Amino acid sequence: MKSIVAFILLSITIPSVNYAQAKLKAGDKAPDFKALDQDGKAVSLSSYKGKKLILYFYPKDFTAGCTEQACSLRDNMSNLTKEGYTVLGVSTDDVASHKSFQEKNSINFRLVSDTDKAINKKYGVLVERDRNGVKSYSTLRTTFLINKDGFINKVIETVDTKNHATQILSLATGN
Repeated sequence: MKSIVAFILLSITIPSVNYAQAKLKAGDKAPDFKALDQDGKAVSLSSYKGKKLILYFYPKDFTAGCTEQACSLRDNMSNLTKEGYTVLGVSTDDVASHKSFQEKNSINFRLVSDTDKAINKKYGVLVERDRNGVKSYSTLRTTFLINKDGFINKVIETVDTKNHATQILSLATGN
């Protein structure tokens, strides 16, 4: 009886997650996109052709995990650059929020605004969550390592926010 009650309580409090679109995987062509960065300047995936790219999706500016993740990348930018990577962060926050987040945390890479969630959908990271019958959509924290030809080499779905740069470098270099 106790296990039945525990199961019922867990199923009520743990949100279920449904993907709003197909998930991308290693070997897939990275979908192109066009959006604005924190400075209101246009950014597109195609403008990075010929460069290795870390394209990371995060839920929200100024939250603890998202700040840890961005600062890990910021603090390890020289190592990421040495491996040939450029970093782009994407969330559904607007340009003004990104600018403030960048300035407050001295972020040294571009933050892409995806307010209409189009990029999230293209990359399969927009998820529907159901918590106690209330449905909402949010970004599933995910990082894509994209090669110079625009193909996805790796997808990181279990992100270590505090050590994300190290996590990326170990995957990228095979160590």
